[in-house]
Amino acid sequence: MALDKNWFTEIEEEIQSAFSLKVRKKLHEEQSAFQKIEVYETEGFGHLLVIDGFTMVSTRDNFLYHEMMTHPVLFTHPDPKRVAIIGGGDCGSLREVLRHPGVEHCVQIDIDERVTRVSEQFFPELCEANDDPRAELLFIDGIQWMKDAEPNSLDVIIVDSTDPIGPGEVLFSTEFYAACHRALGEDGLIVQQSESPLAHLPILERMYRSYRAAGFRAVQTLFFPQPIYPTGWWSATIGGKADSLPGFREADARDKPFATRYYNAEIHRAAFAQPEFFREAVASWR
Repeated sequence: MALDKNWFTEIEEEIQSAFSLKVRKKLHEEQSAFQKIEVYETEGFGHLLVIDGFTMVSTRDNFLYHEMMTHPVLFTHPDPKRVAIIGGGDCGSLREVLRHPGVEHCVQIDIDERVTRVSEQFFPELCEANDDPRAELLFIDGIQWMKDAEPNSLDVIIVDSTDPIGPGEVLFSTEFYAACHRALGEDGLIVQQSESPLAHLPILERMYRSYRAAGFRAVQTLFFPQPIYPTGWWSATIGGKADSLPGFREADARDKPFATRYYNAEIHRAAFAQPEFFREAVASWR
């Protein structure tokens, strides 16, 4: 929601806060078959992608989200080869997944092709892996794709989803997680962006309960900064089939054959440390 032509402002009604970026101009606007897509040129954060009035990606800080949505779960799985991304049309998570040389195939399923085409135009750095022979881009219903997936066909599922509002709500449901559980192998892991622990604790509670109802016995949340999202503090939640998540491959994380801007082995370990209020909340969800 723009309150001034020189600023883009997103209001977070739940905690009565707002985040604003000063803009130079609007670069793009369209109504796709599914949503309104806008791109702004900002003064301090580079290009800004906005969907239906909500900030999605900026040039300045997208690396935080994309690295933390991918590398922690990939370095936690013992040997990830087959990866699926549900959503993620800006392709930043796809790029990070395919930095891992052991990944043999990564399919990205996003229903709105226009998000990807707009990202290719205004965020080409995020789309560097789109032509990788290991990448497969599908522009179909990711929920149905997951329901139809072969059992034990995936090692890691990354749910790079929108907020649980409208069509995105089913991505936070027990039914969807059960389909993911069936598609994952014995060591398989799911990770989903899980909103702000400061502003959206009820969403996290719903996710924990739904993960467990779907059969994920190990559920753990990691935290990271994300300036353009409400409160500036974001999270992702991992689910596994065993009683606890496996220890991450620390040596591999330390010796990773690719550069990152935020993620490293120390960040991995620290990201899973739980604040007291969150630890108490999780205990009450059992």
